[in-house]
Amino acid sequence: MMEMYSTIERCFTRHGDKKYGEFVTQRQHALQCAMLASQEGSASELIAAALLHDIGHMLDQSMGSTEPDYDLMHEVTGAEFLNQWFPKGVSEPIRLHVVAKRFLTGNDPAYYHTLSPASKHSLDLQGGPMTPEAQKQFLEVPYATDAIQLRRWDDQAKESDLDLSLDLADFRELLESLVIRETA
Repeated sequence: MMEMYSTIERCFTRHGDKKYGEFVTQRQHALQCAMLASQEGSASELIAAALLHDIGHMLDQSMGSTEPDYDLMHEVTGAEFLNQWFPKGVSEPIRLHVVAKRFLTGNDPAYYHTLSPASKHSLDLQGGPMTPEAQKQFLEVPYATDAIQLRRWDDQAKESDLDLSLDLADFRELLESLVIRETA
């Protein structure tokens, strides 16, 4: 469990204070998202997913990838990275949260207008709104509804002036309680 937390903490230390096209830093965004999940009384796995859903952006930066005009599939990078420690209830909503944005924009055209400019740009890179048939198929995927909820928090968690007294350490116990395997 020590390895898991120290590895995640290192990502936040190195890249958490960087902005990525939004008005908040990676750290602020992650903590706000986890706070929203927690305030709604969500399951521990979904709170962890909310906290870590964009860790793939930090990993992409660690690997030197910062190109904003390409979809680097941070959701896949993050889910695969977290899969070494956590159950699918954490990693799969993360893997699906980008597709959930495509679902929401296809399902509710007004939703598009709630997106930030950076989120609209990334939506275009990710394939745009889903067709009605693709929406039906998406809803049949395990963890799709969790991913949709995660996506909504993701969109809300971009308040630059929010006084947040939380830090990553406040979620350490929760993260450690969810570890299903420790890598050697």
